[in-house]
Amino acid sequence: MDSDRRETAPRISVLFPAGEPELAAEQPTCFRDLNLDQVVSAIIARRDEYRLEAYFHTRLRSAGQVTYRQEVFRDLEDEGLRHAVATFAEEMRKIRTYLALVDKQRYRLEKQRWLLDAACAYCAAVDALRASLQEIDPGSRAMRSVQAYLSSYVASERFSTLADRARRVANGLDRVRYTVRVKGGRVTVAAYEGEEDYTVKVERTFARFRERDAASHAVDIRDSGSMDHVDAQIAERVARLSPAEFRALDEFCHRHGEFLDPLITRFDREVQFYLAYLEHVERLADLPLAYPSLTEEWSETLVEDGWDIALAGAARSSSPIVRNDFRLEGRERVLVVTGPNQGGKTTFARMVGQLHYLAALGVPVPAARATLALADGVFTVFGQREDITNLRGRLDDELIRLRRILEQATGHSLILLNEVFASTTVADAVLLGQEILRRIADVGCAAVWVTFVDELASFGEPVVSMVAGVEPDDPSKRTFAITRRRADGQAYAWAIAEKYGLSYEALKRRVGG
Repeated sequence: MDSDRRETAPRISVLFPAGEPELAAEQPTCFRDLNLDQVVSAIIARRDEYRLEAYFHTRLRSAGQVTYRQEVFRDLEDEGLRHAVATFAEEMRKIRTYLALVDKQRYRLEKQRWLLDAACAYCAAVDALRASLQEIDPGSRAMRSVQAYLSSYVASERFSTLADRARRVANGLDRVRYTVRVKGGRVTVAAYEGEEDYTVKVERTFARFRERDAASHAVDIRDSGSMDHVDAQIAERVARLSPAEFRALDEFCHRHGEFLDPLITRFDREVQFYLAYLEHVERLADLPLAYPSLTEEWSETLVEDGWDIALAGAARSSSPIVRNDFRLEGRERVLVVTGPNQGGKTTFARMVGQLHYLAALGVPVPAARATLALADGVFTVFGQREDITNLRGRLDDELIRLRRILEQATGHSLILLNEVFASTTVADAVLLGQEILRRIADVGCAAVWVTFVDELASFGEPVVSMVAGVEPDDPSKRTFAITRRRADGQAYAWAIAEKYGLSYEALKRRVGG
């Protein structure tokens, strides 16, 4: 145990400016409908050790918290700072590997050496990050607090003592020299007394027989780093030959068995949130990202060139990602999206949900420009197959889910509805849809409604009609552009034609065109 430990009064966090909230235990219910479960899985891939899921499942509650994270992302646009942070993170990963070996290995001296190597690497990594932050001088409040803490920590007696002892013990062990003689089954360890090293002589003797480098056919078997019993016996005898150096090692391990500073390990974990997200979006080449401006009013919502981050992550490089705009002004609250099937309507709704959820994480969002309200909840009702275990039909399920959502929603919530009431008649869908729109208007929240019922697009002042486009010269070809215009009255006709195989594409296939 480190006897020089002190309680650390300051508190630093690059994710939460005023204390860590209770993190979400489970992913939000909207994730599956928005395909954000796929996005987060891709973002945190190969980072299991950091347990980042909870950070992506926990929305921020205030514009100030969002701005706090946006500042860090802007800092990490500096290649030098990002490289310094990423290098520190890699060193910390190596240090954890060393410490895991301390617990894993059997022999005392091997455990002690891994601990010493971990401490040396830790001191070097911390000091290197401190120096980089001091040189770069980041602008975000979060990174400046890290910079101030590291400067204080490295100057502290606790750290300087750890670094000095680790360096002296390592240097002492590096000066240890000994000989090993093997004769038959006998191994003799003795002090080094200037005996000749035969390695160079043997290589020189056989060098003339070497014509060229031969291709290796050996199988690469990774060294586990573990001593066997012979190695352990040799090490014990070397320790007897150099008692002062190994006594210093033993004392170091006794005093500094737990040397990691909790605030630094916290930073190492939290900064992975930023690095992981940046690495993911950088793989989505040529697509714009924006730091959204946040507003408390839905009437100021504006997005230019928004795109579906899940679709972009899954699309092949040859598949273009369509971008769409939308806005809400005045008393507008609901985007009603109509048009032909497979025209990009559901993707548009997902995009709107993704934008608002990601904005509440403080990350750059998939758009060229965005002004968004900070949603206190994103609720979804997307078309699902009937669950035969609950003895209810699809319509019953949708109505129950809608009632629960409207009971929870506030004026700062976002509701996404996709093809609800498709299992009923047009007349019933119109009646039910208008009633739901009245309830949404009463709550004052925002919504996106993808529907085949064109009548809903003309409900009244809160509703904005948006239509999925087709090529003017060939209605069978979708443009996947969702534009703000009056519904054309053909959405239901498209749905019926698709259902009964009477669409243009289906008829064309039948006649062999």
